[in-house]
Amino acid sequence: MSLVEVLATCHVHSEWSYDGRFSLKDLSEKFRRRGSRILLMTEHDRGFTARRFDEYRAACADASSDKILVVPGMEYSDRANRVHVLVWGVPFLGEGLPTGEMLEAVQSAEGAAVVAHPSRKGVWQDFERQWGEFLIGVEVWNRKYDGWAPSKNASNLLKPTKSIPFVGLDFHTDRQLFPLSMVLDLPGRVTEDEVLKGLRAGRLSARAFGFPLDHNLLRKTVPVLGIAERGRRKVASLIKRANAPTR
Repeated sequence: MSLVEVLATCHVHSEWSYDGRFSLKDLSEKFRRRGSRILLMTEHDRGFTARRFDEYRAACADASSDKILVVPGMEYSDRANRVHVLVWGVPFLGEGLPTGEMLEAVQSAEGAAVVAHPSRKGVWQDFERQWGEFLIGVEVWNRKYDGWAPSKNASNLLKPTKSIPFVGLDFHTDRQLFPLSMVLDLPGRVTEDEVLKGLRAGRLSARAFGFPLDHNLLRKTVPVLGIAERGRRKVASLIKRANAPTR
């Protein structure tokens, strides 16, 4: 079977999420111009119902074209809002579900699940080993929470889970735009069914600045990116303090 590499942008929120700003059609055009063929959406589960999810699926189909496929997905969070999981290919499962229960439901529905930003709130320390059998990936670089360099802790979860490293923008605003993408190996036409098959089969890899994560040039660059990220955070903190109202 002949496979073709297809560029996908992962972990994107639209106005269907409580904290999103862009419409699905605006996002499809924005990322099409940036070279994406697939947009892996991940709306927050808060405020969703089965009926709203069906409406959302229809809106994703309406925002798709022969140039870009908008794949509906959810970002499920547990009741404590600590563990977040990106999910595609299943009906709406509910709000605030326990992570283990939710992952079992995803597997039963033959969906695909990826742990999101494990460095957020130190979730990597609370990761339960049994979750690994239900996951296809772990988000090792999340633009919103990790910034300009990958997480220092997320990679620790890859080996015991045999998961694929994922990179995601966690896009809400243009501030999260960054050269992180997933590349899927797909046969023939780009359809949601083929994308889901590719996800479940693990026929994908992560790229940063156009290079695979294990590329020698990228490995040498990561320490520099880490220094830049620390500087960025420091400057952002100083600006925030300067703009804070005085008492």
